[in-house]
Amino acid sequence: MKKLFCTILFSPLLVFASFNAKIIDTITLLPIKNAVICNAKQEIKSDNNGLFSLNTQEGILHIKAHGYRPIEFNATTSKRVFKLQAIKIKALYLTFWGASNNSKTLKNLLFTIKKTQANAIVVDVKNEFGSTSFLTSFKQANSYGAHKQRTNRNIQKFIQTMRDNNIYTIARIVTFKDEIQATHNPEYAIKCDDNGSIWRNHDDIAWVDPFDKRSHTYTIEIAKEAAKVGFDEINFDYIRFPAKSRLRYSKENTKENRIKAITTFLSSAKEQLCQYGVFISVSTYGNILWGEKDDDNNIGQTLESLALHSDYIAPMLYPSGFASGSFNFEYPADHPYDVIYRSLNNIKNRIDLKRIRPWLQYFRDYKSKKKPYRRYEIQEQIFPTKQLQTNGWMMWSPSSKYYIGYILP
Repeated sequence: MKKLFCTILFSPLLVFASFNAKIIDTITLLPIKNAVICNAKQEIKSDNNGLFSLNTQEGILHIKAHGYRPIEFNATTSKRVFKLQAIKIKALYLTFWGASNNSKTLKNLLFTIKKTQANAIVVDVKNEFGSTSFLTSFKQANSYGAHKQRTNRNIQKFIQTMRDNNIYTIARIVTFKDEIQATHNPEYAIKCDDNGSIWRNHDDIAWVDPFDKRSHTYTIEIAKEAAKVGFDEINFDYIRFPAKSRLRYSKENTKENRIKAITTFLSSAKEQLCQYGVFISVSTYGNILWGEKDDDNNIGQTLESLALHSDYIAPMLYPSGFASGSFNFEYPADHPYDVIYRSLNNIKNRIDLKRIRPWLQYFRDYKSKKKPYRRYEIQEQIFPTKQLQTNGWMMWSPSSKYYIGYILP
């Protein structure tokens, strides 16, 4: 969790001299290199000895490093050594509808976390329809009625509950799939190429054009709202183009343009969210780990381009999501360990696996066998994340119902 090391009142006219400090691991006391120190105006990194120096007139700064809990501190503090707590994220998904402070779903989730190795939650802040789970101060979204279906009436209480239980919080924000935004802004909604009408996917939800920066601004403003109330991390989902041909966009739909549109969004999000000290993660299809470096799967995503401006990559490595014949298995869902291990191992030379945190499957196989996923299948997915030392895992249950016995080590 973010902790304020020292709060000191200071004159706004005070100009701070150079601030020099060191960042170390709480347990090993070893220096942490490449930790990010930032505020609204600047961002620097610690050197190989964990040292950093900056000049600032701003009071509050943030420190974050891959694999550690983020912290914040006041630049007027006399502290010159900052200790970061290492953490492997083991997150359970909480549905939009379960996010109420009084819901049975939330109470059961908190009990599960208390009794198991889980230590984090992923909760919908903006869902696929475009609804926000709490009332934000973003007037544009509120004018569209995005808050009308909200499920949390006291987000400050929610965040405090998570902090009281030492739970790491991840705000899931659906990016370009957004019925509410698209219908109120048809000029930059994705269109059908044949007749120019607003296109909707198989579940009848419209998308906004990833080429149009108005769609970028809208989602980033909601992400900032999540950061302001205290979430530790922002997870962008559906941060891609639809996997569909014959659609009309504001720019030519080429690989280069698609990749640039997604990286432009992420770059802007990183710049604007820096002042809040939150991590940024992106959810992707699982097959991104198997594509060539320049293959964007026709949706604007490559491993390297996403890694440029995000902290963590969250590939959806659901065994049921891989086609028959993948990994030389007729039914990949029968082989959860192999699917996870081989996918992660395939990219270990392309990216530090400490920046990978896969989504794992906690639901029945939806293909021909309808195989249930119980303790064995869950543990077979978790084990390779430990072997290969990823940044943990995130578990997707559509109902947010979890059995304690399945998640126990």
